[in-house]
Amino acid sequence: MRTRTTPAKRGLAAIATVALLAVPLAACGTEDSGSGSGSGDSASASAPKPVAAIDALTGKDTAIALDTGFTDALTSLKLTPGVVGDAKLVDGSLVFPITGGNVTVFKPGQVSPYVIGQIQHEGSGLSLTAGDTKVELTNLNVDPGVSRVYGDVSVNGKTAVTNAFLFQLDGRTLEPLATEGSTAILEGTKVMISDDAAGLLNDTFKTDAVKGGLLVGIAKITVNTK
Repeated sequence: MRTRTTPAKRGLAAIATVALLAVPLAACGTEDSGSGSGSGDSASASAPKPVAAIDALTGKDTAIALDTGFTDALTSLKLTPGVVGDAKLVDGSLVFPITGGNVTVFKPGQVSPYVIGQIQHEGSGLSLTAGDTKVELTNLNVDPGVSRVYGDVSVNGKTAVTNAFLFQLDGRTLEPLATEGSTAILEGTKVMISDDAAGLLNDTFKTDAVKGGLLVGIAKITVNTK
């Protein structure tokens, strides 16, 4: 459930949430919960309370600096990358504006996963074109609790699948939290093609060259803290 914050505490809650997100994105929701966190009696006495919660995320964006291995693979397959809607391709990075979502954060070790929520990027996406075939991956939704990115897929303007598992996240290379003005920046999480997306792209473009786990690039998430 979402936890309400008073207006006076909302800014501090936002900053605390973003700071704690650095760890969950690094762990990508894979913390081992098998050993438990204490005695059964104390654990069941009261439900853990979240450290912070943001009911409505606003801006800024998620940028993915494209890996040369990914762009080289696209070139070999004669696939041309592009952007959809409000997305931008700037200096080798795909940039998707954050349009909404919510995050609830618990103290690591209290519950697993200890980050619950989503980071939405409605109205933007990535396109891949070869000849007369154009695939669009749009409305990306980052779920840090399961280290996955979901989205909608269309082929030549027709919906092929909605809410598909498109990318896997690996935040073990995540850098320490940085701040600039009223924003917080998390940079370093790896973004990789999922097995589901690889299969769909191979079927669409009649190839078997797209492999699950192919590194797309490194993510930089910039979030408003006010």
